Amino acid sequence: MKKILLCFAVCCVGLIVSAQVPSSHGFRGANRDGIYSEEKDLMKQWPAEGPQLLWENMEIGKGYSSPVVVGDRLYVTGMTEDEKQETFHAFSLDGKKVYTVAYGHPFDQNYPETRTTPTIDNGKAYVISGMGEVVCINCTDGKILWRVDGKSQYGSKTGNWGTAECPLVYDNKVIYTPGGDNTAIVALDKETGKELWKSKSLNDGRAYVSPTMIEWKGKYQMIASTQHVVFGVNPANGEIEWEFTDWGRPDGGRPMANGYRPENIAPNSSLFHDGMLFFSQGYDIGGYMLKLNDTLTGATLAWKTDDLDTHHGGYVLLNGVIYGSNWINNTNGNWTAIDWNTGKTIYNTAWKGGKGKGSIIAADGMLYAYDERRGFVGLVQPGNELNVVSEFRITKGEGPYWAHLVINNGVLYARHGSALQAYKIK
Repeated sequence: MKKILLCFAVCCVGLIVSAQVPSSHGFRGANRDGIYSEEKDLMKQWPAEGPQLLWENMEIGKGYSSPVVVGDRLYVTGMTEDEKQETFHAFSLDGKKVYTVAYGHPFDQNYPETRTTPTIDNGKAYVISGMGEVVCINCTDGKILWRVDGKSQYGSKTGNWGTAECPLVYDNKVIYTPGGDNTAIVALDKETGKELWKSKSLNDGRAYVSPTMIEWKGKYQMIASTQHVVFGVNPANGEIEWEFTDWGRPDGGRPMANGYRPENIAPNSSLFHDGMLFFSQGYDIGGYMLKLNDTLTGATLAWKTDDLDTHHGGYVLLNGVIYGSNWINNTNGNWTAIDWNTGKTIYNTAWKGGKGKGSIIAADGMLYAYDERRGFVGLVQPGNELNVVSEFRITKGEGPYWAHLVINNGVLYARHGSALQAYKIK
């Protein structure tokens, strides 16, 4: 009996150790879902002039990525003034720069600004440049530990905007989605950059979606996208376990919208809850809810909405409701709430005062909206109507307001191009 119990205990420990979870420090928070669940006692209303500005830095370089806070450091990517190199910055939490290191090359055509939000894991930062270089950086001193030219090594086929992916770090793996004729998605050893596995090819170009990790019925699976396919991947071996291509066209392709090629646009990571998976990609493609089976080997369409048609600002799930903005055109969109279970529209409303669509996160029961058109930050009360309790405007920086907001330890971080500002909201 003692031997049996000992064996059982060892097996249980083995199961616990092997059930690794992704790094919680990266794009859109711990679960890549825009929810900052550890934040408590945040202000439920701001002063008329906005929350207190703690510090600002105007020299991080152009970019649309978000900062990441780990311990007593803040990390963010940008680019050099001549726009020939992407850069990785480390700051102390009072806004003082610790170091800057160049790590890769920006996309060389449309919108070269840096897009990759770093993923921080065990003292190392992982980034992917606009040209598809996967890079590991020592967070202590900024030393580059390894670099893999993902585009040339895997024959990545990109759309009009190059690479815009934030790496997923899981177990001992760094996940990268090159697309193309050789493979759809690959896993690199996070210590060396050596290839651990690569999936089959889906014969499809890469999208701009950062993969996510889900767990259902005791099984882990990565959710990723190429231009025309959303798919689930076994993280142990790279096997693609299901694919979704039911976009409502007989040929299986995505619908055309207003002369655009939406397959070159898809940028939003999925949301997962209770066996259901939601994603939306803008340009009149709409939002799709999939029902996954208990073994994560199949997915069927549960419902579709035309109202939540998010361009690239993400969405959040709060109390059974999906909140986000939709795409009317490239400069305008409403803010929308959709019931998670049914797809029923709760509201589809313009933000008053000429604000447009944008990005969204949530913390301590409130929504935080960032208008990409004029740079307003709104504190929004969830409910049956769009209720913007407080708002203020980010005026420094340049270009579209495309970076997603970040909250850490009662501080709201807002990026606009080469400007990064920190506000006290607790």
